[in-house]
Amino acid sequence: VAFEILSDDYSKLVFLNCDRHVEFHAQHGHYYKTRIPKFGRDFSYHYASCDLYFVGMSSEVYRLNLEQGRFLNSLQTDAVENNVCDINGVHNLFATGTSEGRVECWDPRVRNRVGMLDCALSSLTEGTVVHGLPSISALKFNGSLTMAVGTSTGQVLLYDLRSSQPLLVKDHFYNLPIKSLIFHDQLDLIVSADSKIIKIWSKDSGKLFSSIQPQTDINDVCMYPNSGMLFTANEDPKMNTFYIPALGPAPRWCSFLDSLTEELEESPECAVYDDYKFVTRKDLENLGLSHLVGSSLLRAYMHGYFMDIRLYHKVKTMANPFAYEEYRKDKIRQKIEESRTQRVQVQKLPKVNKELALKLMEEGDEEAELASRKKKGKALPSILGDDRFTVMFENPDFQVDEQSEEFRLLNPIVSKVGQKRKKKLRLLAQQEAAAQQAADEEEEPEGRASSEEESSDDDKSWVEEVREQRRLLHQEDRDRRRQERREADRNTVLLEREQGDGEKTESKKKTQPQFYQIKAGEEFRSFGDVTRKQKLQMASLEERLKLEENSGISNTVDTAVGSKQLTFSLKKSEQQRKQQQAEKEHHEERKKLRRSAGHLSSTRGRGRGRGRY
Repeated sequence: VAFEILSDDYSKLVFLNCDRHVEFHAQHGHYYKTRIPKFGRDFSYHYASCDLYFVGMSSEVYRLNLEQGRFLNSLQTDAVENNVCDINGVHNLFATGTSEGRVECWDPRVRNRVGMLDCALSSLTEGTVVHGLPSISALKFNGSLTMAVGTSTGQVLLYDLRSSQPLLVKDHFYNLPIKSLIFHDQLDLIVSADSKIIKIWSKDSGKLFSSIQPQTDINDVCMYPNSGMLFTANEDPKMNTFYIPALGPAPRWCSFLDSLTEELEESPECAVYDDYKFVTRKDLENLGLSHLVGSSLLRAYMHGYFMDIRLYHKVKTMANPFAYEEYRKDKIRQKIEESRTQRVQVQKLPKVNKELALKLMEEGDEEAELASRKKKGKALPSILGDDRFTVMFENPDFQVDEQSEEFRLLNPIVSKVGQKRKKKLRLLAQQEAAAQQAADEEEEPEGRASSEEESSDDDKSWVEEVREQRRLLHQEDRDRRRQERREADRNTVLLEREQGDGEKTESKKKTQPQFYQIKAGEEFRSFGDVTRKQKLQMASLEERLKLEENSGISNTVDTAVGSKQLTFSLKKSEQQRKQQQAEKEHHEERKKLRRSAGHLSSTRGRGRGRGRY
């Protein structure tokens, strides 16, 4: 429930537990445990007589003398229960706060009551709503004459012991018991806390200095001495730590906080041009103030000018007298749009990828319906509402090509589902046109048309659909090749006719230009290409592959999934060609300089050195 350190270090500690036990701890740990007659709520230590004063669910104040090791005679109060207690560190006056809203003061030397304060009546100020009898929930002495009292209704009373009337009453306005009271002597402030908020205010005037509102309930507040750091014991696994530089410096063991706060501190200096408006030369022309350039009314800055904000507003009003009317019309339009949201809404489709957007809408509706059936289910966010995919429904470059081979092979069911979606797309377009017409006439649409019943198509398996798409693609490929072959034959016949006519009119060919038909998309090289293509078509597959492999012609092969295979030969770099050319020239030069030795003959002799050469 409470604990206190009896020595200057951690060698002597006292703990008051919730089971009426009082434990004494030394440096090595647990030392002794005893028990008080009633459940305790708070205690204080009197250093002069080594007495522990315990208050709790009893009218008596129990005294335990640590020097003799025994209980002394209790102090009998007029209260039914006592909640808190404190001892003045200057003259050792003992005070206890009762559940009836009174504070009783005792002199430990004579064990007699020397005074009583009725704080319950004094806590009622003008405008205070009474919900019950306020009891004393916090008590704290400061100096020899000042005492602060906290009530269970959220008021803090500041007393001078020489007067029965409070000097100041501070209300937290939360109607919650005051949990902690701390005096900050450096700035003459009081730190008061309930379970919801911590308020720091002046003890002279009651003016609020600052406030802290954590996310969890507060049980107690501890302030590090001579600093601006606060610790809170709260309903959370971790304690909260707050640092307010205005209350004082950071402790020595965390002095880095001061440098951090200096970097994060915002300068209160105001901007130089707060009362000026920046305008460009184009703005001046629109306002008709171009003649002011160079005068003292305009200050040149960067690519424009600064002018007085009052002059700007005055000229703006004169230049556009109907600005208020436009603003009023915009507001009326917004109100009308807000009222239309209560009507039947028509789904609007984007301009790009309408069928994909309709598909995503259908999937989103299905997921929302499935999530509504489950108690804890949540629908996943849709792509249509994600900003990252906005371009896909606005830029025409992202339009899905449904006629491509990849789309037709990888989406075998699209053709069947697409027909239903196209019908719904036409229905939505009609609804959107009807809603637009109704909006123009300011008439509420009667409602959304019921969707037509769609005829059920014959269900085909995935394999059959893929086979059908393959057959269609092969058929299109054969038709395309047949068309190319016809074009090539026609070009060949035309070329032969032109060659036959050319032998007869050889003289005319020198003076007149000749025209030939070339297939679109092909680069003209020579007339031998046509003959080579015809020979290539008549050759077998093995001969064509070898010919393409030797000549380095790229070969593309279509597969079932729409991928491509490319065969190519490496091209030699410019440096390699120069090196080969230099080697070739070197060999030719050596061949020219080399002399033949065929006219020389050799005869081997019988003896050593007798040969004639």
